[in-house]
Amino acid sequence: MLPRLFALLTALACLAMPAQSAQLSLAQISAYFNALKTATARFEQINADGTHSTGTLYLRRPGRMRFEYDPPETALVIASGGAILIFDTKSNQPPETYALRNTPLGLILNNTVDLAQSDMILRHLSDGQTTYVVAQDPQHPEYGSLQMGLSEDPITLRNWVLTDGSGGQTHILLGPLTTGMDLPNRLFDREAVNPRFDR
Repeated sequence: MLPRLFALLTALACLAMPAQSAQLSLAQISAYFNALKTATARFEQINADGTHSTGTLYLRRPGRMRFEYDPPETALVIASGGAILIFDTKSNQPPETYALRNTPLGLILNNTVDLAQSDMILRHLSDGQTTYVVAQDPQHPEYGSLQMGLSEDPITLRNWVLTDGSGGQTHILLGPLTTGMDLPNRLFDREAVNPRFDR
């Protein structure tokens, strides 16, 4: 009788606890990104100084991503052609440019994502609800690190945290992802931002 009672109490205790997700493996996360060809989502950005901004994310794998900020922000970030370009759309100055392969963001924009084989992965952990992957280029730690947060069932990218070389953090919270649409080349074309910029 006692073993049955103990089993029943254990079952009831488990039902009363919030469900926790198992940690996603790096292989599962890699497969998720490899299957993700196009996506859009609204985002909220919380900067290191506490200021907020919002905008729309456009993703087209491999190699392309666009962060389009809502006014009054004038920034625009495009990943395309193996580079990350940071524009001030009200400025006549050329964009800041970084090699995509030297940034952790390049991991998820590669033609084939294989996180388990990457030397950029620093940590891989779970809080029971979200799986986190922290990446940093060991050759360029001054570029900072990227922490991605993914939920399970279905596997979905929910947020990421960019930590710069001085330790400042930018949090990006994603709204629901819409996937499978056609995204035109002009979204990722630097000359569509300002035709005076040389390629």
